[in-house]
Amino acid sequence: MGILSRRKNKKYDYQPRYYNNETGDKPFQIKHKFDDHRTTVSTVGLKGKFNNAMNDLKQGSDAVVKKRIYIIIAILVLVFLWLIDFDLSIFRF
Repeated sequence: MGILSRRKNKKYDYQPRYYNNETGDKPFQIKHKFDDHRTTVSTVGLKGKFNNAMNDLKQGSDAVVKKRIYIIIAILVLVFLWLIDFDLSIFRF
């Protein structure tokens, strides 16, 4: 060990007992169960995630999903109007 040279790190060639390299997957990669099926996981940036989420909603949307989203949005708007004390009597004839 010299004064000017640095010590090199030890390298280990560890291979798990039941590791199959034919599939090409990394054995210690941590990922979510549904990452292969989502389009919004791999995108970078808020705009890209939002665009991919909207495209995903348009492609795989059911009538039930759209109806549920509209109901949730309507409830949130009504709660917001109630919180700010909006007078709903102006909508009466």
